Amino acid sequence: MTPLCRHCAAPMPRLCLDLGYAPPSNAYLSPDSLNAPEMTFPLRLRVCDACHLVQTEDFAEADSLFAHDYAYFSSTSKSWLEHAARYSALMIQKFALGGQSHVIEVASNDGYLLRNFVTAGIPCLGIEPTASTAAAAEAVGIPVLREFFGAELGRWLAAEGRQADLIVGNNVYAHVPDINDFTVGLATALKPEGVITLEFPHLMRLVEQSQFDTVYHEHFSYLSLVAVTHIFVKAGLRIFDVEEHSTHGGSLRVYGCHEGSSHVTTAQPGKILAQERLRGMETAAYYNGFQRRAEAVKDGLLRFLLDAKRDGRSVAGYGAAAKGNTVLNFAGVKPDLLPIICDSAPSKQGKLMPGSHIPILTPDALTARRPDYLLILPWNIAGEVKSELTHLAKLGTRFVTAVPEVHVE
Repeated sequence: MTPLCRHCAAPMPRLCLDLGYAPPSNAYLSPDSLNAPEMTFPLRLRVCDACHLVQTEDFAEADSLFAHDYAYFSSTSKSWLEHAARYSALMIQKFALGGQSHVIEVASNDGYLLRNFVTAGIPCLGIEPTASTAAAAEAVGIPVLREFFGAELGRWLAAEGRQADLIVGNNVYAHVPDINDFTVGLATALKPEGVITLEFPHLMRLVEQSQFDTVYHEHFSYLSLVAVTHIFVKAGLRIFDVEEHSTHGGSLRVYGCHEGSSHVTTAQPGKILAQERLRGMETAAYYNGFQRRAEAVKDGLLRFLLDAKRDGRSVAGYGAAAKGNTVLNFAGVKPDLLPIICDSAPSKQGKLMPGSHIPILTPDALTARRPDYLLILPWNIAGEVKSELTHLAKLGTRFVTAVPEVHVE
């Protein structure tokens, strides 16, 4: 049966990427669960020829992907905290937010961003379905609704008089299975002159830079400005500005408002739409070669690991990130080629990577082991990782990234 587009319901016969079978990328395992069955699902991307939304085939349910013990905590990344602080200061200044304003963040995680608004004395509300991260946000004084966001919750917020002057959604838009319902919720929870900002990895960068490791089951959609514009219009929203950011390998930040709002549309949305169309993102040919480039990354990583093993060189990994799980499972890497992965997040330490079953240790293990090579799986923050581990470089460790191709420093 041909899948239907989750936005416009058009048939999607065209497959643009097949990464085989994998478990959910954030389903980290405890050592005592290794004897239990591990669920895997097909990991495939299709593109809608009608609205140009790229999306995974639906196999896993959202409530199984974002469980109560969800292990991703935003505050573990120093560069992401700095990005959130800069964003918060800009929004407060740009939209004159103050003590009478109301800020809502959807998928507020551990409070990494809203803490800046709390410090500034601006009332805010986090919406976060995962109990582990919600509890961390509440511990720093952020009120949290432990719910999945959508149209129903948006209507409830409006009925309770809790509409927002600013709604923030950083790296959540790709995570929602019903993107239409979610966007209607944004519109409903927004004051008449309020602003929505959404940040998401730009599909153009993903395809052209072979960032296939951004593909995992928790990401239901892969977003271009062309597709997001279609979705916003259907919900009665207008994109009035867009910014390009380097986060996550190249992201867009879109500014949205009600269609009839007084916010003036800048030249940026038209500029980026024209760029996407010039590159052919509304054509089938644009996705030709994506599979081949993903396989080239996989082959390059395997070649590096096999050569290191043959030469008696030790390799360790750093960053038990979801993107790392995608590339390791696609390549079939196991502990015989990558014995350990270290991560600074306590929620992941002592567990094992899903699928590959590579143990996750604390960063202290690297000093004791002094590996010849350190494979940095979250390549998008490789600069941050290297600056934190300069002592390893002094001991002779060479840093390695695998995307868009193997690079050894």
